[in-house]
Amino acid sequence: MSQICLKQRHNDKVLDMEDLLSLRVQLAPRHPEGLTLPNPVMIASGMLGYGIEYSELIDIQKLGAIVCKGTTLMPRAGSPQPRLVETASGLLNSVGLENIGVNALIRDKAPIWAKWQVPVIVNVAGESIDEYVGVAKELECVSGISGIELNISCPNISTGGIEFGVDPELATKVTSAVKAATSLPVIVKLSPNVTDIKEIALEVEKAGADAISLINTMRGMVIDINGERPRLGRIIGGLSGPAIKPIALYMVYEVARNVHIPVVGCGGIACAEDALGFIMCGASAVQVGTANLTNPHVGLNILEGIEHFMRDRGIRDLIDLIGIA
Repeated sequence: MSQICLKQRHNDKVLDMEDLLSLRVQLAPRHPEGLTLPNPVMIASGMLGYGIEYSELIDIQKLGAIVCKGTTLMPRAGSPQPRLVETASGLLNSVGLENIGVNALIRDKAPIWAKWQVPVIVNVAGESIDEYVGVAKELECVSGISGIELNISCPNISTGGIEFGVDPELATKVTSAVKAATSLPVIVKLSPNVTDIKEIALEVEKAGADAISLINTMRGMVIDINGERPRLGRIIGGLSGPAIKPIALYMVYEVARNVHIPVVGCGGIACAEDALGFIMCGASAVQVGTANLTNPHVGLNILEGIEHFMRDRGIRDLIDLIGIA
């Protein structure tokens, strides 16, 4: 079908399918103020930096949300070079949470975000519960920030991050502590490097998480056989891209059918078909990561593809697609 034109009478006006299409997503239904996105296409942490640079290349205001790069209490220099290595159907990275620190973010970035219509979510990382809480407290009541993505799953630093994401007790403690320290909606980003991701998901839900995002990168490494050493400066890194998509889909499916809060799917999404697969597996929204490095327009292309799919199928509301698989 080239186009479906469903019409109905509403307030004495005939509306076609395009007018009726609803892509809005509520990511924090249990939160007093909620976290409403205009559509389900988010940009994953670390992909557009703070979003400001890319605002000159693409119309970022059409996106569902932007998750800024991982932010810590103090500035971080990150991992030694090299930090990026291409692999078969993927990318191995070890950036090491290089960032300007929360105070500079509040001073230099948030005032710009406050003028945007696209929601900006700050990815928060730390090496201790106190650091996570410290960042969350600094972000409290800052205009331009719509929510927090709690990064308990980053495999690119030597301490913190991944330890919290693989231990149910620590995941619970850090989620509870951050929820107690902020009035912002909190999305907890989970690590795939666990035996049973459902267990971690259920624990952070009990601890008060408003939503869950998954998956972060898979731990991996690459060897330079000529140099006879690892190709990454920090030896190991996180694998992203199409190579991890089947794993991500499975984990989203497992978590979405066991928790009662929204799930955000990410991992290898590069086109509308990929995004729709995650949505059908139970994701309320998706995050696009590595694909942005080769095509900065990919998020908008995915959004357009989702809209075309819904019109062609006569689907008026995105909610009708969530979890149908």
